[in-house]
Amino acid sequence: MLTGGVTTRDALLDAAYDGALAGDWDRVRMIDVARAAGVSRQTLYYEFGSKDALAEAVALREAARWMEGADAAVVGHEGSPAEAVAAGTQWTLEEAARNPLLKAVLTDDAGGLLPFLTTRAEFLQRAARDHCAQHLTSHWPSIPTDRVRLVADSVTRLQFSHLVLPGGRPEEVARDIAVLVESLLGAP
Repeated sequence: MLTGGVTTRDALLDAAYDGALAGDWDRVRMIDVARAAGVSRQTLYYEFGSKDALAEAVALREAARWMEGADAAVVGHEGSPAEAVAAGTQWTLEEAARNPLLKAVLTDDAGGLLPFLTTRAEFLQRAARDHCAQHLTSHWPSIPTDRVRLVADSVTRLQFSHLVLPGGRPEEVARDIAVLVESLLGAP
């Protein structure tokens, strides 16, 4: 534990986050992340094992924060699964436009982080899909498990797609995804 109640892990994740925001992740050195966190390089490797594992940990921490925000956005919009998904999707896409890390990842296509949203995004998609499925199951337990999985997977993949390649205003995209959710659940 470092001073001020900040754990070594959090300090390292904060330093890596700052390094990613600076651009060109490929040029961020582990020793620089360790120094910025006030620990040794050996401590950094002990905590994460590799630079890729560090990047994944930063991404998962951001995803957890993102899901908390989406959960807050859904409150009051849970009349139906489609309504909840629409509220979460709209918040997600609006937040994406403001998020500095996402901007850094999307504009630094040569820096090595973009694959964490595309070809290497399975760990993030799984976290988001599982979170969506848990929300659906806890609020609408009568939805069959196979439908919950289908909706959660479809919604997550569409949201990721719109993060990487925006396809309209957030409220329009959210409305379209809500229609898809209604269709997948067999609602009129």
